[in-house]
Amino acid sequence: MSTATPSSPSSRLSPAHLDELISLLEIRVLALSECLVSEGFVLELDGNEAPGIHYALAGEGLLHIAGADSVALAPHTLLIVPPHHPLKLEVPSNLAGIAPVLVSGREHKRVVDSINRFRAGSTEPMIVMICGYFNAAFGASINLFEALSAPIVEQFNPSDRLEMYLRTAFDELMAQEIGAGAMSGALLKQVIVALVRRSLKSSALWMERFALLGDLQIARAFAEMTARPSAPHTVESLAQVSCLSRSAFMARFSAAFGQPPMQVLRDIRMRQAAAQLRAGDLALDQVARNAGYASRGAFARAFREIYGTTPAEYGARPLST
Repeated sequence: MSTATPSSPSSRLSPAHLDELISLLEIRVLALSECLVSEGFVLELDGNEAPGIHYALAGEGLLHIAGADSVALAPHTLLIVPPHHPLKLEVPSNLAGIAPVLVSGREHKRVVDSINRFRAGSTEPMIVMICGYFNAAFGASINLFEALSAPIVEQFNPSDRLEMYLRTAFDELMAQEIGAGAMSGALLKQVIVALVRRSLKSSALWMERFALLGDLQIARAFAEMTARPSAPHTVESLAQVSCLSRSAFMARFSAAFGQPPMQVLRDIRMRQAAAQLRAGDLALDQVARNAGYASRGAFARAFREIYGTTPAEYGARPLST
């Protein structure tokens, strides 16, 4: 078996594997707001249990993230901030010796024309950003950015259209029409795809910084699970995909995901089943078989453990926004 270390070039996920994983990634936008800061002010934002996304629409400034180096902001700077990391958005004063005024976002949040807005300073804003929080998940419990330890910072161009995606997602959330949640999630996924493409052009893939994908031999097995959830996977077969012994595979998989492989596989299968039940195109027995279950009863029990309801009841629910 291969002895390649997780960081060696031969153990990197191929673009095909990354493409498969990204196609199966489900994005949910939790909140998006406008952040405006005037010269000589600092806007302080609390951390959140979900990862943050911050995009500079206009102006220049500094972003101070707890536990990380400060980031110089320019138009079209994109940041993904780890969960539980508070930050400060600053526009330094042009006057020497003048300390910036600290403004708490909690105390200066306003709703203007149905838009959530954080404002620091009353003069013309020198930096304007869209700031928010989101979840990016495989299955019921595998979150891509959950274990991110350091911010991701990338500089984009107007031609990359990230501003359009984020502004449209913002408008969808504010309008709260039918399908707003699904539409905003799909738009934010375009931003994540652009980030992955940018990563593939650099010498250091940021994808490899995640605990979830940091061990690329284990990530290959995960890609196989997501690509073919109904296949008769076993610990042994997945260990072979990873070119590891059974014991090494179990230890490294559990370290990367915090769960054993068969539990992760069940979550992936249930996510696929939930999507098929929502679509309503397949009979329940077929949905169960697609999830790798020969018995409808066993499938129903596994589904209830994750979603708290029967497959039939879940499929009959109206689509939420």
